[in-house]
Amino acid sequence: MKTIQIIIEKSSDSFGAYAQNVKGIYGAGDTVQECKQSILDAIETIKTFDDSQIPAALKSDYELVYRFDTESLLQYYKGILSNPAIERITGINQKLIHQYSTGLKKPRPAQRKKIEQGLHKLGRELLAVEL
Repeated sequence: MKTIQIIIEKSSDSFGAYAQNVKGIYGAGDTVQECKQSILDAIETIKTFDDSQIPAALKSDYELVYRFDTESLLQYYKGILSNPAIERITGINQKLIHQYSTGLKKPRPAQRKKIEQGLHKLGRELLAVEL
């Protein structure tokens, strides 16, 4: 199965996205959700093209993997995870989390990795929950 890496970035007034490893796939929206839908719509439109114009990655099974810049990711999950919650799962001070989420500061690679690992750990724990 082919993995299509979708990069989502925040601009001053919206979100933009593009496929990092497949040419011609772009999207935008006022929210991350609208941006993701725009990517899905773009893919469906591309699939209607003449077969010679459709990228090989879209002709077989594929999965979309979304990569965020830190600011976009933190803003996207702001309604779900508070800064204290992110501090708890990452060990990064919530004031610093706030600065990352507002774009006042850009996290170093090690800090981005801590955020990613904390969210992945939380995801694994949630997948193990049964009610």
